[in-house]
Amino acid sequence: MSLGQELAPHLPFLRRYARALTGSQTHGDAFVRATLEAIVAKPDEFPRDVDPRLGLYKTFHAIWSTANIEEGEEPGQSPTGAEGIAQARLSRITPLSRQALLLTSLEGFSSEDTAYLINASPNDVDSLVAEALEEIERQTLADVLIIEDEPIIAMDIETIVRDLGHNVTGVAVTRDEAVAQARSNPPGLVLADIQLADDSSGIDAVKDILAEFSVPVIFITAFPERLLTGTRPEPTFLITKPFQRSTVKAAIAQALFFDAATVPAA
Repeated sequence: MSLGQELAPHLPFLRRYARALTGSQTHGDAFVRATLEAIVAKPDEFPRDVDPRLGLYKTFHAIWSTANIEEGEEPGQSPTGAEGIAQARLSRITPLSRQALLLTSLEGFSSEDTAYLINASPNDVDSLVAEALEEIERQTLADVLIIEDEPIIAMDIETIVRDLGHNVTGVAVTRDEAVAQARSNPPGLVLADIQLADDSSGIDAVKDILAEFSVPVIFITAFPERLLTGTRPEPTFLITKPFQRSTVKAAIAQALFFDAATVPAA
C-alpha cells in the first residue's frame, strides 16, 4: 500500500482538527494542503516509526509550528475580523494548551500520543488540557440553541452545556422549530444534529438561521467524513457520534473562542 493510500482515511479528521485549531475552514484546509505538499516533496522524511495517522499529525504540527501563530498568520493570510479577536484571546492562553485539548478530546489521541505530537511529556499534556479547559471556559459564555431530535442525546448535550456555565435557550427537533426558536431568542451558539425528527435537515435549518444571524455552529453527525472533503463550504466545527462529553466541551470552547459576537448568558 502506498503512503497516499495509508493517509487518505485520516485526511477528513486532520481537516477537522485543523479547522478547529484555526477557527476557519479556509485556513485549516490551507494548513492541511501545506502538510500534504511537504509529504509529497520529501516522502523519505515522513515518520515511519509510528502509526500513519500519528505521522500525519506530526507532520502537520511541524508545519503549524513554523507558521507565525502568535501573530495570527497562516499560509498566505493575515488576521482580520473574528481572527483578530481570537488573537487577543490567544495572548491570554498558551497555544500548546489548546492543541493538547483538541488532540485528546476532539481527535481522541492518548496523552502519550499527544505528548509525541507536541513534544511534551504525558504529565505535561494532562496539565495543559486542564489549563486550556479552565481558561477557555472562563472566557466564553453564550446562549445556546440545541437542534437534536433524540431526547436522551438532547438531554445529555443540554447538561454538558449548562455544566459549562452556558444558557440553553431551547431544544428544537425540526427545521422549522429551530428557525422559529432562533428568531424568538437569537443564540450565541448552535449545536445541530444532521438528521431531524421530521426527516428535515439540520444543515438546512442552520442555513436558514445563518441567513438571519451571525452565529458559530457545531454540527453533530455519525458520518463526519461526508462533510470534510475539503471541496466545498463545510462546517468548521464537527462532533462525531457517538461522542464523549469531553469532546463536546472542547468543541464548544473552541467554537466560542473564535466567535466575534458571543452573546453573554443570562
